[in-house]
Amino acid sequence: MMEPLYIQGVRAAESLQQGLGGCERFLLWMSCVGDPRSSFFIYFPVTFFLSRKIGISVLWITILAEWLNLTCKWLLFGERPFWWIHESGVYGEQQMPKLKQFYSSCETGPGSPSGHAMITGAAWWVMMTNLSAFIYNRTRSSLAKTIPVVLYIVMLLAIGISRIFILAHFPHQVLDGIITGALLGFLLGRYEPENIKLIHYVTTSIGLLLSAVCLYWGLNYIGVNVSWTIHLATKWCAKPEWIRLDTAPFSSLSRDTGALLGLGLGLASPMYASTQRWKMTGKLKILCIVLSVLIIEIMDKIPLSKHSSVLFYVLFYLKNAFVPVLVIAIIPWTVHSIFVIQQSQKQQ
Repeated sequence: MMEPLYIQGVRAAESLQQGLGGCERFLLWMSCVGDPRSSFFIYFPVTFFLSRKIGISVLWITILAEWLNLTCKWLLFGERPFWWIHESGVYGEQQMPKLKQFYSSCETGPGSPSGHAMITGAAWWVMMTNLSAFIYNRTRSSLAKTIPVVLYIVMLLAIGISRIFILAHFPHQVLDGIITGALLGFLLGRYEPENIKLIHYVTTSIGLLLSAVCLYWGLNYIGVNVSWTIHLATKWCAKPEWIRLDTAPFSSLSRDTGALLGLGLGLASPMYASTQRWKMTGKLKILCIVLSVLIIEIMDKIPLSKHSSVLFYVLFYLKNAFVPVLVIAIIPWTVHSIFVIQQSQKQQ
């Protein structure tokens, strides 16, 4: 049933690689821009220090969108182009499409819907609608407030094209991701989980973890091999080193549940409470953004143990739980403390 759609998708990828070969670096960069990791490690810290409520909403909706994307992928069994062209039997050796793989092609989870499009689309919806409202309040121009909307559409299309270009997704998977992400943003974007008690974050984190694990084992119990994609990705990836454990479904689950717990811990911490009423200047906001992104990037570069997948997921969970605590509590408290010390020294 899906074969004609997949064939058309392969043709689309061929056309893109032939027609946009000169834009390879830009498209690879766009794929990084749309990486769910960017929503956790870049968009969340930036938006948080510009507006706490928006930043918390961005992280909250990113967590829910990635968790829903994971469960959808387990249930929809979407193929990925880089292995499907070999496994389908549609193409003989002489008819095999001349397609190029890249470092970010070889993701190990199922392909439908596109996580890059769905998760980024949901997170950016919150950013886009708030920016649009801000512009309108400043300019009272209906034309000016549509600029973020246009940018939202153009950027998502560019991310979608990049995912097709690198053979990570078929076009219909990208389209599904964009529509689902925008819908999630529309439905959940106005909800701000700021005044929720820590116990609710803990129970929600555990609930998301257990429900996903139960779905995984339930599917396995009825005879569905949920890990079928890992073998195919490993078999047909052009370079073995391109197979990364952090693209596996359980890495997404570890990131989501860890970040949700970290969000609760950060908001419940005394450090966050002590800086809540402090109004940072623009320079201090920029300082906090730079420090957050820099420390998170350094932390992300530290390799995690891969000798045991369980150990890797535990460490991955802890790392992603620490990120919201760092952004929400530690960095603002540190900068605030230094600022108070400097002010007291000036008064002496």
